Amino acid sequence: MILVTGGAGFIGSNLVASLNERGVTDIAIDDHLGADGKQKNLRKRKFRELIEPGDLLRWLQGRKLDAILHMGAISSTTVTDEKAVMAANYDLPMQLLEWSTATKTPFIYASSAATYGDGTQGFDDDDSVAGLARLQPLNLYGRSKQRFDIAVAERAARNEPLPPQWAGLKYFNVFGPNEYHKGDMMSVLAKRFPDAKAGRTVQLFKSDREGIPDGGQSRDFIYVLDAAAMTLWFLDHPQVSGIYNVGTGNARSFRDQMAALFRALKKEPNIEYIPMPSELAGRYQYLTKARMDRLRQAGYDAPFTSLEHAVEDYVTRYLDQPDPYR
Repeated sequence: MILVTGGAGFIGSNLVASLNERGVTDIAIDDHLGADGKQKNLRKRKFRELIEPGDLLRWLQGRKLDAILHMGAISSTTVTDEKAVMAANYDLPMQLLEWSTATKTPFIYASSAATYGDGTQGFDDDDSVAGLARLQPLNLYGRSKQRFDIAVAERAARNEPLPPQWAGLKYFNVFGPNEYHKGDMMSVLAKRFPDAKAGRTVQLFKSDREGIPDGGQSRDFIYVLDAAAMTLWFLDHPQVSGIYNVGTGNARSFRDQMAALFRALKKEPNIEYIPMPSELAGRYQYLTKARMDRLRQAGYDAPFTSLEHAVEDYVTRYLDQPDPYR
């Protein structure tokens, strides 16, 4: 059995879908469905158990699992409740790490590109303690992920007991089906789709940096189907441990992404540039671009879906369908 925490969420539900496509249904999902639409992410999925998060540690007692895919977290970059964020993003993963170590269970967890902050320290997935400590996250979410990464890296550096496989995955700008419950944390593409579909103007932020055009802020956009495939690659390669980027290695602008959206809808681009909100001034990333050398050197050799093809697939197979869920 594979445990997927956060399995009704965005990346988690896509991992469950990808496992189902492999014929794997012996899956336990730890998540709270609530009233935010996450239950729709699982309507097409086959799994054995659904566990409420508060029951997880009790449920684990005496269990034998094939692996834990820990995707659950408080992932909002605007949350300021440090106690709640650290409980979800540090304390619980530490307990799962201890359990996985004691039971010799592979442990694959979601870190985040938010640990890189504004990118001035680069996007190299150096998983040494010193390399991780150099990073300067811009928000509490990023700091919580960095703290856990460092804690695991310190254990590895001291040759302390760890699970037989442990892997922290720094997901970059993931977009794709099943993100609809995320509200303001949805991808810009998903948020702007209704306007583009209806023929309304799509808004992007103006640039306030010299040399970067309006809408030229760039991200390493990775399609969630690729992110899921990369995650499951670690399950297939239990000899690979460490902290790795999950991106494409390419940075594309929001303007490029919106152009691809209009192209997928067979419409002419209609983009308006609006001032950067004051609350984002000085805290807005202008570039994310994963270095993928280490993962390639570890043996991952699958191609990445181009931005244009990923947007076309997302729009035509999901967003522009009566049922947009994977």
